[in-house]
Amino acid sequence: MYRPLTEKGKPAFGGIRTFMHLPHIKSLDQVDYAIIGNPFDTGAGYAVGTRFGPSAIREMSQRIRTTNPAQGIDSSEYLSGIDYGDLSIYPGYIEQTYETVQEQLAPIYDKGIVPIILGGDHSISYPHVKAAAAQYGPISLVHFDSHSDAWEPMDEIRRFSHGNMFYHGAKEGWINTETSIQMGMRGHSSLTHYEETRALGFDLLTTDDVKRMGTEQLCQRVKDRVKDTPVFLTFDIDFLDPVFAPGTGTPEVGGFTTYEAIQMLRGLAGINIIGCDLVEVLPDRDPTRVTALNAAAIVSEFITLLAMHRRSRKLLAAESVTV
Repeated sequence: MYRPLTEKGKPAFGGIRTFMHLPHIKSLDQVDYAIIGNPFDTGAGYAVGTRFGPSAIREMSQRIRTTNPAQGIDSSEYLSGIDYGDLSIYPGYIEQTYETVQEQLAPIYDKGIVPIILGGDHSISYPHVKAAAAQYGPISLVHFDSHSDAWEPMDEIRRFSHGNMFYHGAKEGWINTETSIQMGMRGHSSLTHYEETRALGFDLLTTDDVKRMGTEQLCQRVKDRVKDTPVFLTFDIDFLDPVFAPGTGTPEVGGFTTYEAIQMLRGLAGINIIGCDLVEVLPDRDPTRVTALNAAAIVSEFITLLAMHRRSRKLLAAESVTV
């Protein structure tokens, strides 16, 4: 099994900057999950610079460990993880990048490995989710964001952006919108957009909806929605309030605290995550680097969810043998 390369007495700030000190390995043998960078930001419609997000998140992950006392688990006891490095992309060429990213993710999904992808702008979720659907069939999307990213494209020239990839996913059939949920919406430029997104089949919850529900009710709603289907979890860092994530391209005020977001993720233990990404970290807008730090902590919660799912499956298997 691959585990973080930490040594007693070795300072956390030493060594090559991989995520959480995981070994940088290109082999896919004996791997359960792979941290993968996608430094692409050609799909951004406002501020660019999220191409530097993967390296910033890796940098700020150096003190994060595999132990999660709140969840009572050490993920390294159940999962073998690596930092796979960055995907090859074509800056400035969105459709060509989509094609090559999907091709690079195919062998990872073929082996049953869960990719945890660091963005990059949110447009990169198009090939991420499409590659997942090629392996698993239409997937359920669990989407934390302040924007639905399900806008109908303005025209054929501007067909793809970080604002419409889930519109394409719904229309092209690789997202099962009837088992998908979006939460935290508050950024908008149309009074009708939320209803238009719901008309695609998504369960869309605004920030106000989530605040009224509370974490426990929200998490149960997600679980009831996705059931045991294959889930792709996507987290746009602007789900957080700009106080907690100033380093992003389209910040929206009135968002969530880091604590609230982490509690929501922890409440999703048990869902069948087959892929995930965290996007829209723009480090040049945050000299404090707190955005990248919060992003790294959220990614570590993704890993914990995978470990808890693995542990529950092992316990069920052991119980069935006993019976």
